[in-house]
Amino acid sequence: MVSIRDLVRVDEHVYEVPVGFREDMRVPARLYADEYILEQAEGDRSLEQLVNVATLPGVVGRALAMPDMHQGYGFPIGGVAATALPDGMISPGGVGYDINCGVRLLSSAIEAEALRPHLPRLLAAIDARVGTGVGASGSVRLKEAELREVLEDGAEWAIRRGYGVREDLAHTEEGGRLTAAEADAVSARAQERGRNQLGTLGAGNHFLEIDEVTEIYDEATAQAFGLVRGRACVWIHCGSRGLGHQVCTDAVRVMQQATAKYGIRVPDRELAGVPFESPEGQQYFRAMSAAANYAWANRQVIAHLVRETFAEVLAGRIANTHLPMVYDVCHNIAKVENHEVDGRAMRVCVHRKGATRAFGPGRPELSEAFRHTGHPVLIPGDMGTGSYVLVGTEAAMAETFGSSCHGAGRVMSRSAARRAVRADQLRAELESQRIVIQAGSRAGLVEEAPQAYKDLDRVVNVVHEAGIARRVARTRPMGVIKG
Repeated sequence: MVSIRDLVRVDEHVYEVPVGFREDMRVPARLYADEYILEQAEGDRSLEQLVNVATLPGVVGRALAMPDMHQGYGFPIGGVAATALPDGMISPGGVGYDINCGVRLLSSAIEAEALRPHLPRLLAAIDARVGTGVGASGSVRLKEAELREVLEDGAEWAIRRGYGVREDLAHTEEGGRLTAAEADAVSARAQERGRNQLGTLGAGNHFLEIDEVTEIYDEATAQAFGLVRGRACVWIHCGSRGLGHQVCTDAVRVMQQATAKYGIRVPDRELAGVPFESPEGQQYFRAMSAAANYAWANRQVIAHLVRETFAEVLAGRIANTHLPMVYDVCHNIAKVENHEVDGRAMRVCVHRKGATRAFGPGRPELSEAFRHTGHPVLIPGDMGTGSYVLVGTEAAMAETFGSSCHGAGRVMSRSAARRAVRADQLRAELESQRIVIQAGSRAGLVEEAPQAYKDLDRVVNVVHEAGIARRVARTRPMGVIKG
């Protein structure tokens, strides 16, 4: 077992379990935290999972955990690790079941107070167009050939079909497409599960929010991102739906059989993996990339449906309903990237499990819009507190493989939240804060109660003070759609 007593303080918000803690550790295990977050880490197996990640074949630098860390499958959620290519390991447990679960932010010129009277009608109309809930189907019905295009082209497919504008791609991580994707790598069962789910939120912690920009911390960067205090914005948080879940399920089954084949020993079978360049590794990487493309297409379609609904519902009431893209980032992904590790340039596979890419200025991966600022880092919070927009930094490139936190992080399981929270009381509390709620079920509402999550302000303060992402703006919910 690992406890916070085993951590060595490296800096004000940086703690490490040194390599010598366990004989099988290959690199240190580093956690970004404050005292409050350290206490939360004692409540589950996330610290043990972080140390386990530090044992993976090919792992370099450090195994990392962001301040929103909590227990996950294999990796802790909030975990980051890079393995050296070509022989370093790739593990589905370092990506997760909801491949490219991510968040998209749309800005607007609409004054928040002018929008408030229209929120109930607007949310109901969006909810009617965007499928929510487990197994929900959307308005987009894909033929087999079309689904294959989605898997290989991602958001580009959606733009070609009229779901948005080409400028959206320049404001999407990787341009909304991983080129390694192959439709043939995705099983028939996974494809079947994704055929009718494009344009849907799903359930769990996924949401669609209309927020008000309430704080600006960096005027110049906020202006570059199109964010103005007092104006409305839209957050869309969802992923690859049943298709991505099935891709992970298929890969876990293969990996757990193949790990022994390559003589790999891991301390937790949930960390099963294979060398990146192995046939099994490449099969998973291509399938994972296809699922990531599906998720980008999904958020692109949802954004288009939201834009259409704003225009229709607010026609004759609000003049300018345009919703430009701020950015779209993914949280659960494995990517091939170039980083400097211990003074050497290396090509690595970076696993981000519940973590956000936070690339600083000048990186060639950035589109021209963000070349001088670094790209937006979108940190959704709980539905009673709000969310943050940060920006990537050069320090993140040096210390965390260009990674930051991805949200507040749970402190209460869904089952515990259902026991502790009453839906009618929660709804009343949110409405007393002028937050309009559109929820598909009472259970889905209470599972995502604000008290089920860490203090978002403290989580963001840690990454800001540590320098791995910098605060730009804060938003507060006005209207929330939950599955």
